[in-house]
Amino acid sequence: MLIGVLLVITWLILLLRYPAKALPVSLAAFIGLGLVAAWVLWQENRETRQVERLELRITYAPEHCPADRPLLLNMNNGNDVPLTELHWRIAAYAPGDTINLADTPYTAPRYRGPGELQAGASWQDCLPLPPLRPGYRPQTLEFRAERLQGSFSN
Repeated sequence: MLIGVLLVITWLILLLRYPAKALPVSLAAFIGLGLVAAWVLWQENRETRQVERLELRITYAPEHCPADRPLLLNMNNGNDVPLTELHWRIAAYAPGDTINLADTPYTAPRYRGPGELQAGASWQDCLPLPPLRPGYRPQTLEFRAERLQGSFSN
């Protein structure tokens, strides 16, 4: 932090003392920073759009899954590029409610997708139930994937 402040003060002194030499260099530096910032924003928006094209459905299905993993996940990659990595958190809601009933302590299960899911392919898996607040039964709740973070191959 101190080094950054010293750099800014030095830059301001040079800009005030030698404006003819420091101004073109400063403009070039700002244009370079602007290009890098635009590229980072473009990449972030592209990745966000790709994550939005993933279709995830989570249902409580103890008849199709083992007892220790009663949530059935169906995922479809609607992108034109393969999915390489995906992380998410499961939230539980009462029908028509907006309060997340899944506790998220540090020991809650961490959910990860398949290693690589090709474009247009589907994946199905059984997942463990997140810890729920006391008094709620999983068969009466709707489960959703939230905070999706993924990466795609180019």
